[in-house]
Amino acid sequence: MAEVPKYEAPKDVVPATPRAIKMAPLKDLPTPYTPGAVGAVPLPSAKPPDVAFGAYQRGQYATAFREATQRIAADPKDAAAMTLLGELYNQGLGVRQDAVKAAEWYRLAAAQGDGHAMAALGLMAMDGRGGPKDQKGGRAWLEKAAEKGDATAAYNLGLLLLGTGAQADLVKAASLFQKAADNEIGAAQHNMGVLYLQGRGVAKDPAKAAEWFRRAADNGDLAGEVEFAILLFNGTGLPKDEIRAARYFAHAASRGNAIAQNRLSRLYTVGRGVPKNLVEAAAWNLSASAQGLTDAWLDQALTGISAEERARAERLAADRANVN
Repeated sequence: MAEVPKYEAPKDVVPATPRAIKMAPLKDLPTPYTPGAVGAVPLPSAKPPDVAFGAYQRGQYATAFREATQRIAADPKDAAAMTLLGELYNQGLGVRQDAVKAAEWYRLAAAQGDGHAMAALGLMAMDGRGGPKDQKGGRAWLEKAAEKGDATAAYNLGLLLLGTGAQADLVKAASLFQKAADNEIGAAQHNMGVLYLQGRGVAKDPAKAAEWFRRAADNGDLAGEVEFAILLFNGTGLPKDEIRAARYFAHAASRGNAIAQNRLSRLYTVGRGVPKNLVEAAAWNLSASAQGLTDAWLDQALTGISAEERARAERLAADRANVN
């Protein structure tokens, strides 16, 4: 394998991501009603077992609809069953998708104090689904849901507060993200890491930032995984461990994250955390470049590879693109 002639790796071979990290947009995060949600459990009910919810989790949506409908006929105040019907109509599972009917069921459940129904109504109002677009009304629903302890509402309300630019709202946003993060919502854990790393809304604390990024990574949050790998590689907020960091980068890269692909390419180029391998370096650089993340340093460092090595790298990048 050809060596890279007279080229020194920069000290920040794995530079930190830009500090103006963007928070995720408002969205429906996983809830107990999300198909396949990890760790999802039925909402508390005085009538166990929750057959309707169990059918929903198994993908038996027609059964879930029937069971929920029967429960409401027996108990017109069964908020959990109402919310489940709202979810079925909202997603079009077992029934024809109908945002208006979804909103109707959510409102009935919200009237019984169901926090998830309130959160769903808030997001629907902001999107203009199931009724007129209403930002103010949507925010009010999110606030009610957050007060009820709904983690997704707390997360999304936190995002709204971040956008105002006011310091008081930033502090409140951090508090809301904390609530959602404590409920193991990966996106909220990532955002807590960002805030602690930047000292926004909370006192700056790289160690806490690293811990939140690790928890986000454990919950499958891709941005958190990359941020944790960067802190781990550079020894920011926790002991430096290049080998472990490389494993995190490799996992995130395999999931299609361009930043992780770029950083992993740099590691293979200089042999830090992984054995030096310019074919792998070139392949991951191609993957990142295909997503718009170019790197002049890598392009120069990899100019010494042979045509045969370049061809192998291109095949690797193509194979990984097909897998992703």
